[in-house]
Amino acid sequence: MVKIKKNLSDSEMLKGWQEESTFETEILEETVPRPVKMAKKDAAEDINNAYLTPELKESVGKALLELKLNLYKQGIVDYQVKVACQDNQVILTAVPAKVKTKTETSAKQPVHRKGK
Repeated sequence: MVKIKKNLSDSEMLKGWQEESTFETEILEETVPRPVKMAKKDAAEDINNAYLTPELKESVGKALLELKLNLYKQGIVDYQVKVACQDNQVILTAVPAKVKTKTETSAKQPVHRKGK
């Protein structure tokens, strides 16, 4: 019997050991594709996020949360945020989403009339 050394790490203990292939492991290796790790893009590579530093993302996120709370207090739940650029300013404007009224929905439905 081989004497087991003490104070070895897991990788040192398993060095040189290889699992024997069995029916179960062969099927798993064939059917389960290995996940491919996606290469992370740097912020400089993605032009849409190039100027958004973590501090700027946090401050914009806080401002949007405050806007959402203010709109909720006014009773506006469905809205869209429009982005505009004027001179040296980027303006985010909350626009309430259109609510369909009964006249708009009934005008789109076909009318069936019975003949006499």
